[in-house]
Amino acid sequence: MAKTGIFYASAGGNTTKIAEALKEAFEVDDDDFILMESDFDDISQFDDYDVLFLGSSTWGQGDVHFSWVDALFEITSQSVSFAGKKVALFGAGDSKKHKEHFCSALGKLYEVFKNGGAQIVGFVDKNGYEYQSSLAEIDGSFCGLAIDNVNEKEKTAQRIESWIGQLKAELG
Repeated sequence: MAKTGIFYASAGGNTTKIAEALKEAFEVDDDDFILMESDFDDISQFDDYDVLFLGSSTWGQGDVHFSWVDALFEITSQSVSFAGKKVALFGAGDSKKHKEHFCSALGKLYEVFKNGGAQIVGFVDKNGYEYQSSLAEIDGSFCGLAIDNVNEKEKTAQRIESWIGQLKAELG
């Protein structure tokens, strides 16, 4: 069975909500549930997993949460390989206040891990979302689960539940 790790960063708790749902649905152990701000030590932690669930809230001009910055720099500068790993991305944003960068942090994670050879799974149809632009939009879909628990709170639970079902099917 594939070993799964969840690595996430959340400021307002919305990305944590997704991470906790993934933890329960995929029965991920506490030791494999990594809050980037306090539990992440080194990029070698990614080596322990076949499947990575990676989450970040989006900040400012579409940036990843600050606790991802050093890890992404190290991965890029050291040309770390994620070949053979499956990666699913998730995060939260505000589609009204930051409509021109909605959940763009997912797009930045996508670029780094895709360039490292990871197989990205869990794309989500962009229909039903209202935003102006996003780096997370790849070929007409989001490169992972994007939620807006500020303006579309009533859609969050269903989006998470549907995405988990989709991941279970894609990951076998």
